Amino acid sequence: MKKWVIPDLHGCEKTLIALVENHIKPEKSDVLYFLGDYIDRGPNPKGVLDYIMNLQNDGFDARPLRGNHEEYLVLAYNFAKQQKQKFLFRKQQNKLFNEWIRHGGSFTLNSFGVKKVLDIPEKYINWLQKLPHYFEDGKYVIVHAGLNFDRLDPYEDKHAMLWSKAFNPVTEKIDNKIIIHGHVPVSFDFIKTTLSNPHRKYIALDNGCYLPHKEGMGNLVGLELNSLELVMQRSME
Repeated sequence: MKKWVIPDLHGCEKTLIALVENHIKPEKSDVLYFLGDYIDRGPNPKGVLDYIMNLQNDGFDARPLRGNHEEYLVLAYNFAKQQKQKFLFRKQQNKLFNEWIRHGGSFTLNSFGVKKVLDIPEKYINWLQKLPHYFEDGKYVIVHAGLNFDRLDPYEDKHAMLWSKAFNPVTEKIDNKIIIHGHVPVSFDFIKTTLSNPHRKYIALDNGCYLPHKEGMGNLVGLELNSLELVMQRSME
């Protein structure tokens, strides 16, 4: 059984399909961890969601996490729904919605062919709301962004799991596990250097799939946890 971790996708459906079907080639006994940020910024967020949901429906052990972009969408959707039910309008609703749009939400709306967040089919929102914030797998903690080691129990801070951009691991607080995360794009060379370090406390995997024109970026990677095999697919978007 192989265990693969795939980082931030941001609407890069073609690249995701190529990585999974041409490089990973999973068996149904394998595990596929996804680090969140499936939506926004790239051309087909809906296609990414559909692909992961179809993997699950087809019997593959796909385990997606929640990212901060999923959080943006869920908050905007639920607030708009609340305002509609209360017959309240505009100012607060626009604040949440516009915050999401500033971070790439328009790409998600376009991929669904809608202009309003409430027009996104509810089945997608329900699926997103059920996504966990982290997984533990053997000697690894798998999370979208990171953990807050200023807390006595780092697992209590769900906000840090979605939004943290820097953290100093105190691994004694997490049973000396290694953190695997995405969220902040790093160069492909940085990813390889981290993997070669026998004393690593974390592994950052996001190479900015939606940033193919930025030097050192523009790849979607997959990491196999047992062997630390790294596979890579150049952005096709």
